[in-house]
Amino acid sequence: MLNTNYAQLFLRDILLKVLAINGSARMQNGYTAMILTPFLEGMKQAEAQVELFYSKQLNVSPCTGEFQCWYKKPGQCYIPDSMQLVYPKLREADTLVLAIPVYIPLPGEMQNFINRLCPLIEPILSKRNGRTRARLHGNVNIRRIVLVSACGWWEKGNFSTVLRTVKEIARDTNTNFAGALLRPHAGYLDKNKETTKEILGAARKAGFLLATEGKIPNYLLETIAQPLIAEEVFRQGENEQYRNLKREK
Repeated sequence: MLNTNYAQLFLRDILLKVLAINGSARMQNGYTAMILTPFLEGMKQAEAQVELFYSKQLNVSPCTGEFQCWYKKPGQCYIPDSMQLVYPKLREADTLVLAIPVYIPLPGEMQNFINRLCPLIEPILSKRNGRTRARLHGNVNIRRIVLVSACGWWEKGNFSTVLRTVKEIARDTNTNFAGALLRPHAGYLDKNKETTKEILGAARKAGFLLATEGKIPNYLLETIAQPLIAEEVFRQGENEQYRNLKREK
């Protein structure tokens, strides 16, 4: 049982507003949402304010790379699209959840969204972690970034590009990277109900603890990413399925 009294006691100082962006083309029906939904429910149980957008439903144009938001009108993007609705919510949120399934390397709408975060960044430069970095504008409240991701292949290594991208966003903006809920070979969530129940419960608890304690324990992240099938059996099954498909064609 999650201790909601504990959450109420500490919530005001730790976590108030969460903005989640689900970049899956399948939106609420995808495996990314399967992990994201209980994660957000856990934060809601701790009485955090949570708002969710689907990048597919937003009209987000590509960044034009002119950097007007830095050097002409700092903090303002001139492109008149859905980001004008999202920018105020991004500035108000203290936690940004990026839910990004692994594509090649990530969905196009989500790439546009990430590039369009530029107006939130102030180009006051310093050297951190061995590289030149910037920071968020003073009116941007984001203090932590979380990644939720699902992929089809077996290894956690398949998340490397998406994980590196989100970590770099956090480093470049001097923001805390609060963890990554990674679900490899996500298609097998449908095939093992008991283990899937454990995984979704861990995602829910991860959201609750992030809201109440400001961090996600590693054991929960490991539970979410646990194998659902032996590695070689996975590859054999996937290959057999594809070969059968080709024969039918």
